[in-house]
Amino acid sequence: MNFLAHLFLAGADATGFGGTAPSYADHLLGQFIADSVPGRRLDAYPPAVQAGIRAHRAIDTFTDQHPVVRRTTARLRAAGAGKYAGVVADVFFDHFLACNFAEFSAEPLADFTQRVYALLATRQAEFPAPVQHFFPYMVAHNWLLHYAETEGIARALHGLSRRATPGSGMETATEELRRNYAAYEADFREFFPELMALAQEAASSPAPN
Repeated sequence: MNFLAHLFLAGADATGFGGTAPSYADHLLGQFIADSVPGRRLDAYPPAVQAGIRAHRAIDTFTDQHPVVRRTTARLRAAGAGKYAGVVADVFFDHFLACNFAEFSAEPLADFTQRVYALLATRQAEFPAPVQHFFPYMVAHNWLLHYAETEGIARALHGLSRRATPGSGMETATEELRRNYAAYEADFREFFPELMALAQEAASSPAPN
């Protein structure tokens, strides 16, 4: 559910994260909808959108297997997040990206969010049904910008808890963020530059034939 990270990383190219590549809009769309696209539906999208979906999945795999993220999720499981520790970690990391966006992008977060919403809005006809449902709420409540606030993270986790099995603990995970804020921020700062490097390396590699 780390929308901000995926949408930011969709702008990777050999020079940075400005979103200037010709295939950027397709790649952005693919990164955004990937979680709602079953594997058997991948071929329904143009190749550049497929590339964005595959990049999203590669980012998720790298993240899940990274030792720093495993340290984060272990801390969250100990705090009661259980099987949803990975989801909570994603949301926490989006919070730290939003809080420190100026360190990673020359574009202010508020400008980035509005530009991305506008670009995605031109592709709404291509959204899978679940994305069609939540996208208007995302824009109306400016989820991406409000990830910078702990209250915004609390709202996001509360919403996720309603779709999880009872007792997920996600609705109270913000309390754990407040208790161990420095430790989670340190994890993010150690991990995220490596994720950015992965995204840039992938963007600089020749597309498969």
